Amino acid sequence: MLNKNIQTFIACDSEYEDSHIVLFGAGFDGTTSFRPGTRFAPSAIRNESFGIETYSPYQDKDMLDYDYFDSGDLELPFGSTSRSVSDIAIRSDMILSDRKIPFMIGGEHLVTLGSVMAVKDKFDDLYIIHFDAHADLRDDYLGQKLSHACVLRRCHEIVGDGHIFQFGIRSGDREEFRFADEHTEMNKFTFSNLESTVAKLRGKSVYFTLDLDVLDPSVFPGTGTPEAGGVSFDELRKAVTMVCSQLDIVGCDVNELSPVYDQSGVSTAVACKIIREMLLAMS
Repeated sequence: MLNKNIQTFIACDSEYEDSHIVLFGAGFDGTTSFRPGTRFAPSAIRNESFGIETYSPYQDKDMLDYDYFDSGDLELPFGSTSRSVSDIAIRSDMILSDRKIPFMIGGEHLVTLGSVMAVKDKFDDLYIIHFDAHADLRDDYLGQKLSHACVLRRCHEIVGDGHIFQFGIRSGDREEFRFADEHTEMNKFTFSNLESTVAKLRGKSVYFTLDLDVLDPSVFPGTGTPEAGGVSFDELRKAVTMVCSQLDIVGCDVNELSPVYDQSGVSTAVACKIIREMLLAMS
């Protein structure tokens, strides 16, 4: 007997009812300001995930011992940014309503907004941990409020002062850094103070958003806006493991892989391995 071909992220083929973490893809890059292509990331990540093992020697845990469900990619209308954000919110809300954790694979960073909107509806006192090269705190970009350059500013409007903790930031205009001084907890360049932040947020509801360009482009060249001076793979691996294993993660996303800019496939392999480590740390 032959079965239909259904491609999932490696080992994420359990039944929905049995799974506590639910993946979905949001391949949107409608507001990318430099190099587009993140719309292709979810499918590339699923395909290349079979190049890694289900077992993590870092954590001594195996994905085969847990249940994960991959719900596939949203079909987002590229002509409507607001509709795309709304569709992401609807999918996240559906997962949350079943008391599961939405794990979104972007896509450009604006996709985070839709998921944060849904999570905030369920968890009123919500905190955000943000790893990124870019502050993403502009009030608008070229006159547009909905942009990947503005996503954390829009999230701030939802969660308020003192609820956003940013790490690895090394790029932005002057006003973004001034805004951060007054409204967010920004840790520039590295993951310094991450341990104390994790201690502070234990027991609270946390949304974790990971922009992969926090990595140095020598490690991760396959992204739309590469920014020199980033962290190493192992620094990121340890950081995401700390966040995902020690905090109450109620929603998360990994974004800004643009696979067409790294024909070697190394950037996609890096994304797959980080996602594996996050899933296992959250299990």
